[in-house]
Amino acid sequence: MNQLQTPHSGYHWRGSSSRFFEGWYYRVTLPEDGQSFAFMYSIEDPSGNKPCSGGAAQVLGPNDEYLCRTFPDVKRFWASCDRLALVHWSYPKIPAVPQIIPPNEFFESVSQGYQATATYNQGAIADPSSGNSCRWEYAVEPVYGWGNYGEPPQATAGWSSFLSIFEPGWQVLMASGKATGWIEWNGKRYDFIDAPAYAEKNWGGSFPKKWFWINSNSFENEPDLALTAVGAYRKVLWSMECVGMIGLHYQGQFYEFSSLKSQLEWRVAPWGNWQMQAINDSYKLNLSGISDYPGNYVRVPTKQGLVFSCRDTTHGSLKLEMRDRLGDRVLLNAESHLAGLEVGGEPWEETWEYPL
Repeated sequence: MNQLQTPHSGYHWRGSSSRFFEGWYYRVTLPEDGQSFAFMYSIEDPSGNKPCSGGAAQVLGPNDEYLCRTFPDVKRFWASCDRLALVHWSYPKIPAVPQIIPPNEFFESVSQGYQATATYNQGAIADPSSGNSCRWEYAVEPVYGWGNYGEPPQATAGWSSFLSIFEPGWQVLMASGKATGWIEWNGKRYDFIDAPAYAEKNWGGSFPKKWFWINSNSFENEPDLALTAVGAYRKVLWSMECVGMIGLHYQGQFYEFSSLKSQLEWRVAPWGNWQMQAINDSYKLNLSGISDYPGNYVRVPTKQGLVFSCRDTTHGSLKLEMRDRLGDRVLLNAESHLAGLEVGGEPWEETWEYPL
């Protein structure tokens, strides 16, 4: 398992009192129900006793409905530095040091909180003001980490991501997996077997100044296809840079287009339209994302703490076409109506075009 573990799976905080956050994103897509559930966990300034110290669990549920629960006590958070494993809870029914506990004991021991690993995700949160609630428990069989099937997973941002020069760090933990279990949303239960699952994480001082994100591993008639794409204006040491990347897993092969090794272009509206094109030495890829849904805002870590600075939907329409380098032969043509589409950061007042 350690040899197959995705880079950066472990917790990055090492006791510093400097501004720090780490966040994890798990998603399950239910094609038969036409819905998705995205679980977002975060911890900020874990040294404690700071204005932003604390954690949160957020869920983007059916029809982009939103639920959030904060966990102010950083001492009830735990994460492994060696592998993907994290816990945060409040109001435990039994005194306990935060740690991964047997799943069959979790709901009896913890009234609100979560525990998650590379192969499991479980939790329960509720909003006392509205009465809305969510409970979940599912196991995951990873299929793709980040890279070719059967080979050691790669760092999403390359070898340099192991150096503390980028802000923030980012890693796709599982581009595609199979989830089996259940999710209960406001009393309605969703049971599923081998549902498409995804996981990623980020860490550092704050999110990028501006970014967009495109993701799907639930395509019509293409069960062995997963795509993640991103564009960001981020901090590098003492300067800022614009970067982009597209990663495509298809039939055991990994196709990567990065702004360092490929020609990337994008045109992303403040909301509703995501267009991206990439060309490398062998392939040409076109992405077109559209959302008729208004989406919903979720909280992300900033210098000012956890604030609503990100707009998301899991009901985006995404078209993908990959051709050979000359554009003469179509190698892949796929479509999804349950894609994740996102914009975030500084106010989007006009369309973002790159390059200008």
